[in-house]
Amino acid sequence: MAEKLCLNCLTPDLDLEAGPDVAGGHSSDLLSDVLANAPAGGVLVTIQVHMNVIAVASHCELAAVIFAAGRLPDEALRRKATEEGIALFSASRSTFDVVGALYAEGLRGHVG
Repeated sequence: MAEKLCLNCLTPDLDLEAGPDVAGGHSSDLLSDVLANAPAGGVLVTIQVHMNVIAVASHCELAAVIFAAGRLPDEALRRKATEEGIALFSASRSTFDVVGALYAEGLRGHVG
């Protein structure tokens, strides 16, 4: 899916083929919202690039984080994500466009 969406993989040390299929997704820049609503095994789309994103992604057992709008995390965040087994990607497109592309590929959000 990363190739279809023209995503740049930021954690090449992780074996993406070995992980489970991403089952859903969530988009938010408010980490309390992510904690309350992101589905385990899902993907988060955000423009936040600070270390708390990885702490929240780990707590929610997310499979991946996509940084939209050309946002890029620093090296420390990238290393921490690799340690936690969370795949990171970046996209030059807006959050709206990335989420729309994920939806077009069949990925759905979690309600509730």
